[in-house]
Amino acid sequence: MILCVEDNELYLRLRRAVLERSGYAVIGVTNAADAISTLREAPICCTIADPMLKGESGNDLLRAMKEIKPDIPVILFSGTTPEGLQNVDVYINKGEPTSTFLRIVRDVIERYCS
Repeated sequence: MILCVEDNELYLRLRRAVLERSGYAVIGVTNAADAISTLREAPICCTIADPMLKGESGNDLLRAMKEIKPDIPVILFSGTTPEGLQNVDVYINKGEPTSTFLRIVRDVIERYCS
């Protein structure tokens, strides 16, 4: 199961639809509290997170996710290049084509979740 964290509900629905069409089970959340709760409770094998959450620090969220489940890969999906990549396993720019996004997600899941 993939956990998608995105505060823009339209982007979250689109990303979820793309992943589900490719055969993945997806849980989508729009804030850090729900992301942490879901990570603790659901059988997540990969997280895709936008670090720019309204009113919250994405870096704090990434650090907390790695503290809770250090073996779960975190894909940072952002339109801007992050200052640092601590607590991030893979970075994908939002400008990448959908086919590239899906290939990277598949590669991460095969490497970490198999």
